[in-house]
Amino acid sequence: MPCSPSWSAGDACHTYLDYSISNLLAAVLIALTFGQLGDAQPNFFTQLRQVQDNWHSVLFAIGGGAALSIGNVCTQYGWAYAGTTLNYFLDNKINRATILFPGVACFFVAAVLGAALHGSNKADIKRKLRASPNSTNEVWHQAESATQVLESNKFTGIAIVFFAGFLMSLFSPAFNLATNDQWHFLKDGVPHLVVYTAFFYFSISSFVIGVGFNIWFLYHPIASVEVSSFTAYLKDWKGRHWALLAGLLCGFDNGLEFMGGQAADYAAADAVEALPLVSTFWAILLLKEYWRSSKKTYILLVSMMFTFVAAVALLMASAGQRSTK
Repeated sequence: MPCSPSWSAGDACHTYLDYSISNLLAAVLIALTFGQLGDAQPNFFTQLRQVQDNWHSVLFAIGGGAALSIGNVCTQYGWAYAGTTLNYFLDNKINRATILFPGVACFFVAAVLGAALHGSNKADIKRKLRASPNSTNEVWHQAESATQVLESNKFTGIAIVFFAGFLMSLFSPAFNLATNDQWHFLKDGVPHLVVYTAFFYFSISSFVIGVGFNIWFLYHPIASVEVSSFTAYLKDWKGRHWALLAGLLCGFDNGLEFMGGQAADYAAADAVEALPLVSTFWAILLLKEYWRSSKKTYILLVSMMFTFVAAVALLMASAGQRSTK
């Protein structure tokens, strides 16, 4: 995360801790409503007592949550390609491959365009800082220092991005295995893990790992930023309502993605990976992120958004119907 020498580790870690709490709350609410009071059979509490019978599925759910959480800690970009492909084969190829795989290719192209857009936008920001009449030497020095801190670890950053992309390609297939037992670990007569129960285990794992990492980063920050503390986190109410709201929205989003994947197929449900498209839209509309940028940046931005739209449309069009037998 870009930061100046005066940037505190708590700025990001405090936000993520708030986010993690409300994200887990969303999973608990889904489990207690849809899973316990709804039509799910067996219901949520019954399946919690059956962990000795379905522990293989529970481990897949926990593994999926761990993959998502560690991937989030590393970076926020790039699981569409591998994850969607794995789900296609796990779901017994119920998607129309002639539509699905062009959609996967569009996701890949959009990711490449997004990387190029980031580089072009960074160059534009430097240019705008130099040209701004309100830009002081101190502000410019801090911006340059932040860039140097990040670029000095460029290869480490690239390695982290690839590692995170690999992990985030696994969380949806792992959840798929948890609820559908394609590898036949469950004994005859043991019911599959219901999606709401699987999501609860998934979210518990993600919460524990995400909170653990971020508490560690409070006291051992990276990129030479200031140390924070858990006490400082408890006292920091700046933006807390937004972080809690983000956690709830993301939690319900994940839950609905998995519910949709279970009802139809997980490869098509990966269409929620349009989130870079949506977040870019809000960045343009609310944060004015790409305003007064170069022609090159605008071309890359429009191209990336177009390919993301095409990818989502193709994934949704490829959807099949899961067999209930």
